Amino acid sequence: MYDLIIIGAGPAGLSAAVYGRRAGLDLLVIEQMPMSGGQVMNTYEVDNYPGLPGIGGFELGQKFKQHADGQGAAFHTGKVVRIGDGGGKKFVELTDGTVFEARALILAGGAEHAKLGVPGEDTFRGQGVSYCATCDGAFFKKRDVAVIGGGDVAVEDAVYLSRFCRKVWLIHRRDSLRAAKSLQEKLFACENVEVVWDSVLLAIEGGDLVEKIRVHNKKEETERELPVEGVFIAVGMHPDTAACKGVVACDEGGWVIAGEDCKTNVPGIFAAGDIRTKEVRQIVTAVADGACAVASAERYLTLL
Repeated sequence: MYDLIIIGAGPAGLSAAVYGRRAGLDLLVIEQMPMSGGQVMNTYEVDNYPGLPGIGGFELGQKFKQHADGQGAAFHTGKVVRIGDGGGKKFVELTDGTVFEARALILAGGAEHAKLGVPGEDTFRGQGVSYCATCDGAFFKKRDVAVIGGGDVAVEDAVYLSRFCRKVWLIHRRDSLRAAKSLQEKLFACENVEVVWDSVLLAIEGGDLVEKIRVHNKKEETERELPVEGVFIAVGMHPDTAACKGVVACDEGGWVIAGEDCKTNVPGIFAAGDIRTKEVRQIVTAVADGACAVASAERYLTLL
């Protein structure tokens, strides 16, 4: 039995592995992907991680993994399908039937941005297609970009991008926005933002990088091309919480309910990074969560 099992090897999970090993915990990190690092591995360049401006996402992810390796963290590749709580003993079951036991768990499976599934979306991910305006927006200064969506996040992204982009197109499939009225007021006050109503994205096209998008107007049954160099998709996120539902409390969106101490409603089970309820989901906040979760786990383990 391990002291601690960490589910997920993104920035939160790898940070927890480093802090956990430094605390002398016998721990195991379970990651479903062949390579650790999480979503950051798909980011072309990271410009907002303190001290490492401009570092490649793949390189940053590898640095996190190397740090955890250097501390002696053990890793296992597999997908977790179920977790269980037995008081002082927790268990984790994988798709192949393997079961691991530990005295405490940290849920750090993260979340995945909802995709549109249009041609070019995967091809140009990290090459003009982004799911995080605050992460990648600075790379598109004085350029034309498009934001896809009509909720709070999409409108916030459009307003944010309008500060330094030359032109921002907001593509929305309806004739009215779902975002809060206060956000809409900010949006409509931006002179360089144009909303494309009743329209859906058909395709993202270009050479090595994004050059244009094709948009279909559902009411007029017309199609048009917009010359853009960046496409920011803001149609929601899905937390990776299928394995822990029914065990820990989640909110209506499926996010694990946990505060800054990363404690869930179940003693000995903690949530770190994008998987938990929080306002800001960034690499730096995920890394911080990893440290906080281990600190809470240490206090829990000393009381067993």
